[in-house]
Amino acid sequence: MTKIVCFGEVLWDVFPNGDKKIGGAPLNVALRLSAFQNEVAMVSAVGQDDNGKIILDYLEKNKVSSSFIQKKEDFNTGEVSVKLNKKGSATYDIVYPSAWDKIELTEDLKSLVTSADALVFGSLVTRDEISKNTLWSLLRLSSFKVFDVNLRPPHYSKDILIKLMEQSDFIKFNDEELYEIAGYLKSKYNALEQNLLFIAEKTNTSQICVTKGEHGAVLLINGKLYYNSGYKIKVKDTVGAGDSFLGTLLSQLLNGVNPQKAIDVACGVGALVAQSEGANPKLSKDEINAFINP
Repeated sequence: MTKIVCFGEVLWDVFPNGDKKIGGAPLNVALRLSAFQNEVAMVSAVGQDDNGKIILDYLEKNKVSSSFIQKKEDFNTGEVSVKLNKKGSATYDIVYPSAWDKIELTEDLKSLVTSADALVFGSLVTRDEISKNTLWSLLRLSSFKVFDVNLRPPHYSKDILIKLMEQSDFIKFNDEELYEIAGYLKSKYNALEQNLLFIAEKTNTSQICVTKGEHGAVLLINGKLYYNSGYKIKVKDTVGAGDSFLGTLLSQLLNGVNPQKAIDVACGVGALVAQSEGANPKLSKDEINAFINP
C-alpha cells in the first residue's frame, strides 16, 4: 500500500451564507488519496476547540490518520472566509495566526516522513516561521516531494516559491500560477508548454502538471508531455477541485498507472468535484469510470 504524508493547513471554509465546510488544500488532497485506498497521514495543527475536534473526527472517519495533528492551547483552529463570484470561482481571506501556522518538528514527524513514499505540501504553510522551518526539515528527509503551488496572495514570496520548486520532485500549478512563476524566473516565452518546459529546466524538476480549468491539464513526465482537454460540466463551485485532481493524479502515478490514463482519470475526478457542492464529494470508481467513458 502506498504511504503518503500531507503537510499543511487544516481549516474551516466559511461561506457567505454562513455555511461551514472542512477544508485546506493538503487536507482535501489527503481525503482524495485516502478514497483511492492509499495509506495517508495528515500533519498539521488545530486548536483545543470544537472546530479542531470535528476535523480530527472527520479525518479518522475518512481513513486519514490524524495522529500527527498537533493540538495548540494558544491558537484557534484555522478559518477562511470564502467569497464566490458569479462563475463559482473562489477568493479567500485566511485568518492569521491559526494553529496550523505553528506545526512543530518532532522525532515522530521525522520518522513518519522518512518512511513515506511521498510528502505533499503547498506554499501557504510557509507564511509563518514555525511551520516553514518544520517543512524545510521534513523536505530533507522525504524521498519524493510533491509541491502543490496553490498561491494565496499575500501569503507567499517569490524567493520561497523558487526554493520550494528547486527542492521538489513533482510540481503542480494552475495556468495562472504557471505564468506568474515563469515571470519570476525571467521566461521570455508566451506558450503554456514552453513555459512548463522552461520551469522544468530552471528548477531541475522532471515531473510537472499544469491544470487549465475547464480545458483539462498538461502533464510532463521525464521529458514527455501528456494532455487531457477537459470534460463538459456545469460548475457548482470550484473549491477543492484542483486538490481532488492532484490527489487522484498522485494516487494513479504512485501506484504505477501510465501517465495518460492518470491524467484522464484525474481530470475526470476534478470535473466531478467542480460540478458537486463542497470540496470532498464521495465518488465511486463506477461513477468515475462512467463519467470518463460514458
